[in-house]
Amino acid sequence: MSQVTASLVKELRDRTGLGMMECKKALAESGADVDKAIEELRKSSGMKAAKKAGRTAADGIVMFKTDGSYGVLVEVNSETDFAARDEGFKGFVSSVLDASFTAKQTDIPTLMAGGLETAREALVQKIGENISARRAGAIDAPVVGGYVHSNNRIAVIVGLTGGTEELAKDVAMHIAAVNPAVVNSDQMPADVIAAEKEIYAAQARESGKPEEIIEKMIGGRVSKFLKESSLIDQPFVKDPDVTVGKLVAAAGAEVVSFVRFEVGEGIEVEDVDFAAEVAAQVAGASE
Repeated sequence: MSQVTASLVKELRDRTGLGMMECKKALAESGADVDKAIEELRKSSGMKAAKKAGRTAADGIVMFKTDGSYGVLVEVNSETDFAARDEGFKGFVSSVLDASFTAKQTDIPTLMAGGLETAREALVQKIGENISARRAGAIDAPVVGGYVHSNNRIAVIVGLTGGTEELAKDVAMHIAAVNPAVVNSDQMPADVIAAEKEIYAAQARESGKPEEIIEKMIGGRVSKFLKESSLIDQPFVKDPDVTVGKLVAAAGAEVVSFVRFEVGEGIEVEDVDFAAEVAAQVAGASE
């Protein structure tokens, strides 16, 4: 029987997009014949989508949709930006977005049940990468507008009381650029404030100043942190002389809420040395 080498495993993986162990097994069963292994793998193509599920999908795109008073935002991930540019992938994301918008459903497992999951598996077969509908968010408000960055990697929807969709879009553009944590400072979680206080306290005590001065320093820094992290207190990106709060107030509006998605945020991606991984797997097989 011909030997299954690291180069053969890499060739089969490159040509099929399948996992290393699956490729190694197929080569072993085909006598190290790559073409024969591909034929056998095609016969069991239904397994392909399931095998992809273990691979990290941290790239992809975000999209939003609104009718002026209701808006939805979705993120769908792929493994590479190459796949994220595929028209079939973009079409699938649009389908997920439309389904979420129509059903007013943001629970991903519920949303994907049935036809969308079948479409996802078919796309995995075609593209050769793991595809994952990660999350969806929605806003229902008197006025809803949104903004998506040109490369579809950051998208925001904003809900207002009063104002116009164009104003909501401007606020969404600001949020995309500046990434505030909350709308108003009183919405900042207590544990976040406490953590910031600990950091500022440690920094202030290094100054050697009296405790009453240190307390004032801490208070000032916390106040600055809250102002910089709260949407309505931030200088508007298009006109830094006015805050976002004053901008919307001038239009007789208030910000109700916002949802901001950035592709891949919070996903841990394992840095894998492919050559070393293949060598280790092949070495293990020969023992």
